[in-house]
Amino acid sequence: MIPAEAVITRVRRDLTISAVLKATIIGAAIVVFVMRGALGSAHLLVLSVLGFAWIVLSYRSAIGSRLAVDSQSLIAAGRYEAAEEQIEQVLGTFSLFRTAKLLGIHQLAVLRHAQRRWPDAAVLCRALLGRKLGPIKGVNKQCRLMLADATLEMGDVRGAHEALAGLYQQRLSLAEAINLLAVQADYQARSENWSELAAGIETKVQLAELMPAAVSARTQALLALAARKTGRNDWASFLTRRAELLADVQELCARRPMLWELWSVQGPKVEGTEAS
Repeated sequence: MIPAEAVITRVRRDLTISAVLKATIIGAAIVVFVMRGALGSAHLLVLSVLGFAWIVLSYRSAIGSRLAVDSQSLIAAGRYEAAEEQIEQVLGTFSLFRTAKLLGIHQLAVLRHAQRRWPDAAVLCRALLGRKLGPIKGVNKQCRLMLADATLEMGDVRGAHEALAGLYQQRLSLAEAINLLAVQADYQARSENWSELAAGIETKVQLAELMPAAVSARTQALLALAARKTGRNDWASFLTRRAELLADVQELCARRPMLWELWSVQGPKVEGTEAS
């Protein structure tokens, strides 16, 4: 398994080397072109060699970027070992351009998030968000969502707030809005911000219906709890039943103990006690 800190250190080193190499090739080409009169026909040979080196290194960089993108389908299919091997290949291969390396870090963060390795996912997301992403700036939103989710799972509510704050002024796709709702509901429930969580509950329920079953159950249960806290018992009852249909209550409440309040009658049994 690739250690997150080791990956970040390696990528920093590789990005420095690639920047120096690019500057060297470009600088050498400029010098040769300026001195073409003194070099005679030899300058064409030198420029050809430099151009060939640039093309080869660019091709290797393109392959790395393609492998990084392809690893996403492996992660989605649950083939984590295959994805890990592919990402390791991307990160271990020299690339002239930074895009391949940054995509490699992003996909490794996606993999660690899917594996529920929250500290590694958070470290990788923070490392990526600390850099200029250029052509892949679109991954910024997904990184922030993963960082917020990972920090919440680690009990860092403040860290989650900081990650989410960078999303509120951005234009989100439907998929991103759905993911934001899931993370935001979790954050607001942990912050006991019940009025904000219950606000616009009709729209939130519609979005929650589009989530994967487990996430949908958690989100609708959190909305049900917010509805109960704000006196909207009709919504609380409806959403509690919806959550029961989508997930096992014991497992759901084991992950989010605050949800036992919704099933207080069937709450966790304490060993050594008897029903009255």
